Amino acid sequence: PPPSTPAFFTVNKQYLIMKTVAAIIALAGSAAAFAPAQNGKAATALNARADSPFVGELGAQAPLGFFDPLNVCEGFDQAQFDRLREVEIKHGRIS
Repeated sequence: PPPSTPAFFTVNKQYLIMKTVAAIIALAGSAAAFAPAQNGKAATALNARADSPFVGELGAQAPLGFFDPLNVCEGFDQAQFDRLREVEIKHGRIS
């Protein structure tokens, strides 16, 4: 009968296979670091509305007009807008 394989040889063979697999995985992971980035196009549209009733107010400037990116003033009447502006001025945050 053929001689059986010693136990230390099978352990070393398994160790060698695991080491090779780990090296391949590490190389594949590091290759992703050098791949070109897939960047999407960023939206650059501003939410400045010329039809807003607050176009002539303090802070509305020529290129943009009244700038309200979060639509905070949507549905505001003049009294609500004046209160908001008063609080901004009081706390030093005029836009």
